[in-house]
Amino acid sequence: MSLVRLEEVTKTYLMGPTEVRALDGLSIDFERGSFWALMGPSGSGKSTLLNLLGCLDQPTSGRYLLDGQDVAALSDDERSEVRLRRIGFIFQSFNLIPQLTVLENIELPLFYMGWSEEAGAAQARELAQEVGLGDRTGHRPTELSGGQQQRVAIARALANDPAILLADEPTGNLDSATGEQIMTLLAELNGRGKTILMVTHEGDIAAFAGCRLHLRDGKVVEIDR
Repeated sequence: MSLVRLEEVTKTYLMGPTEVRALDGLSIDFERGSFWALMGPSGSGKSTLLNLLGCLDQPTSGRYLLDGQDVAALSDDERSEVRLRRIGFIFQSFNLIPQLTVLENIELPLFYMGWSEEAGAAQARELAQEVGLGDRTGHRPTELSGGQQQRVAIARALANDPAILLADEPTGNLDSATGEQIMTLLAELNGRGKTILMVTHEGDIAAFAGCRLHLRDGKVVEIDR
């Protein structure tokens, strides 16, 4: 069953007098529980697609259905609520808050969702344990390795029990061995039912995904399942 459906999605930008079509009539279904690698050369539309899927931007035309809801038609505030409650983000640069501990970074989405401090801390401790950082909850990001920081970011992305995990080059700042550990963790999460859409340009990283979508000039040129 499709969790995400894109119907004739187009995204255009004005660069001075020139109109640039970053996505050009994209139609595709992403099934619930699937793991997709979004691939393509620079300028192919990967990042634009991820921004639309994450409700950080809206299509110029077309529909984006998330679990049957047309989120492209929502207001900015409504899309913010979808981001908070239904989408988890994993970034190449981790995007952790350096002043906060591991536990506090993981808790942050729950704070914004109105969880009590006690319940949020309990959930954050459980997630830290799940990603292998149960003994690091009092540390700050600067006291962690890159791989450990990305594990914190993954735990934070899982805090709201999202319908979909979006990963943007999640191993881009890691050495190959650490990157493989992170991908193994993502594959395990997918094995437990999480839907993951990941931008990558690396074939060995994409191999962890069950499906690969190849973009060029804003269009789908190949799908490997």
